[in-house]
Amino acid sequence: MNIKHLLRIAALVAVLFSITIQNASAANDNLTQYVNQYIGTGGHGHTVMGANAPFGLVIVGPTEPLRGWDWTSGYHYSDNEIIGFGHMHLSGTGIGCLGDIALLPVSNPDQRSTFFTHDNERMHPGYYSLRLTDPDVLVELTATKRCAMHRYTFGKGAKQQLALDLSQCIGWDTPTDCMLSQESPTRLIGYRRSTGWAKDRRIYFAMEFSRPVYVERSDSMYRALLSFNSLDTPLIVKVSLSPVEPDKAKANMQFEMPGWDFDAVVSKVDDEWNTQLSRIQIDTKDNTRRRIFYTAMYHLMTSCMTFNDFDGQYRGADGKVHRGDFTNYTTLSLWDTYRAAHPLMSFLFPDMQRDFVQTFLNIYRQQGRLPVWHLMGNETDCMIGNPGAIVLADLTLKGFAKGHEKEVFEALKTTQSTDIRSLDILKKYGYIPWDKVPTNETVANALEYCIADDATAKIAAMLGKEADRQYFYNRSRSYAKYFDPVTGFMRAIGTDGKFRTPFNPFNAEHRANDYTEGNAWQYTFLVPHDVHGLIKLFGSDSKFMSKLDSLFIAEGDAGANASPDMSGMTGQYAHGNEPSHHVIYMYNYAGRPDKAAPLLRKMLTEMYHDQPDGLSGNEDVGQMSAWYITSALGLYQVDPVGGRYIIGSPLFSKAKVDVGGGKTFTVVARNNSDRNIYVQSARLNGRRYYKSYIDFKDITRGGTLELTMGAKPSKWGTKSINRP
Repeated sequence: MNIKHLLRIAALVAVLFSITIQNASAANDNLTQYVNQYIGTGGHGHTVMGANAPFGLVIVGPTEPLRGWDWTSGYHYSDNEIIGFGHMHLSGTGIGCLGDIALLPVSNPDQRSTFFTHDNERMHPGYYSLRLTDPDVLVELTATKRCAMHRYTFGKGAKQQLALDLSQCIGWDTPTDCMLSQESPTRLIGYRRSTGWAKDRRIYFAMEFSRPVYVERSDSMYRALLSFNSLDTPLIVKVSLSPVEPDKAKANMQFEMPGWDFDAVVSKVDDEWNTQLSRIQIDTKDNTRRRIFYTAMYHLMTSCMTFNDFDGQYRGADGKVHRGDFTNYTTLSLWDTYRAAHPLMSFLFPDMQRDFVQTFLNIYRQQGRLPVWHLMGNETDCMIGNPGAIVLADLTLKGFAKGHEKEVFEALKTTQSTDIRSLDILKKYGYIPWDKVPTNETVANALEYCIADDATAKIAAMLGKEADRQYFYNRSRSYAKYFDPVTGFMRAIGTDGKFRTPFNPFNAEHRANDYTEGNAWQYTFLVPHDVHGLIKLFGSDSKFMSKLDSLFIAEGDAGANASPDMSGMTGQYAHGNEPSHHVIYMYNYAGRPDKAAPLLRKMLTEMYHDQPDGLSGNEDVGQMSAWYITSALGLYQVDPVGGRYIIGSPLFSKAKVDVGGGKTFTVVARNNSDRNIYVQSARLNGRRYYKSYIDFKDITRGGTLELTMGAKPSKWGTKSINRP
């Protein structure tokens, strides 16, 4: 082969390489194309459908009739009937709410719904459209954080009218008071108050139309028919929300959506989504995995909602109006999200974390304790334990509460010292006896309190409060009281100090056994804050791993009334529910990261799909997707407080994370493939790295974690000194 031929080949290779780079760059420039909003709308995913901005209050989209548990977001892929296009929806919850301020094109005043086909739907982040046939209308929706814009293109012969329904809701919500007033020929204002999951929920709105609106009251005080002069141009409707008052809704609209250019709003929110999605750039040739990954990121950013006006005013947990110089967040599903979503966001969205700290501290000031499950300014007290304490302590140890550390500890100590939610019983007995709590779930509740107690002890230690540290540390280790060395399970204890009988470790009766949405198999491993202490209870690393191995192969009858949340099963490991999410990574603590690798790849490739039924359980306000994102990066924070991320088995050959301040953290997995799943060796910023974990500070200072992968287990991370 002569030199000219070689030069021609080299030139061709260079061109092909350049094209590849350009294509990759183009793909990264438009990441919204990889978001499949249908993922999770089938099965038990409960994800939302509609248009929204990242972390926005407004999620405007179709609402279907509530036909059961799987309709809690307002939309299920199996359905084809719409009762309205509401302006707020929840994504991935187990309880239904919102669906407020619904508009629906109708053929006549009595029409309450219309039918559709998925073939007529189009969507991407920040945009949703649907061609209706009864009436013949093209509905298009877009949104900013606090505002929605509708564009209705009516077919020939279609009456240009909309039904406005203020009573419409999803699930548990019931209106208690509504108001609708016409302020000008083109403007309506009003509010909606309701009770349900949130006991006193209030939302205020302003609605502007591109042409005069004629309001005809319906047979219900909460419903009206809106009609318009027929024109050939589309009807544009702008709707703005406020937690404070209608005038604030008008101001939010003027601030976020002053014009009438629908396409410009779509383009702007698409740019915003692309900016946020590009915080992580992955290298993969598998577009299915690319879609799953960026859809997971979309779902994560459809979780916590902005809950204040553009000028900082918000309605607090005390029902009063407050003003702050921070973004106030709501939809805090903390029992779910303390496990992976918040630890992920702490380095992925560092600019948000001080706002979370302020949100939590203000809730503490206004209701006297930290949030459990906060929804639109209301404490729902949904789920068990005190997960808000866990998240706040983690953010404090990571440096996001500078100047507020003393108040953080006050909030933690006060929250963990109240006499509600079984804490009075815990303080009296040193554990929670099953025969003193009629609501059951005592084992799960006590184990969650242990994690929150450990969080409190860590902040006490940081502040040098030794007596408090010792008290909460001792309480955090009370999980050992529930451990039965004979059966090898965490079991309920009575006031007589004896384990409850009869005992069936497989039983998972929903909200009626000793565990929460699970059984003894899953909850025996709910000690993420003291894994080595749990290992000692079993007697040795090998005995612990024997039990852990059994978790993934054990088969048994969960009972006729088993919790539907216990899903995504591999043996008794339930990937569809949060208490299992840290468990696979426990192998690293016993010196066997190689045992974790195949299980992690199994979950990443079998429990997440590019289909409507693409999740193995509820999205749970970002947690299910957060597990995928962080595990695909090869990282997971098992102990939810402190910032130690366990190294797993990265799904991609390279992932580059924007960690803020102009710094990036890159995970490179050399020789990575579906076969080469085991870490052989590691380097951090060019130096040999032997630990099977990495700390928060190493991630956020930027750099490169380089993992060499292989097809067989190695000795990497096995020595005691290199374990987490």
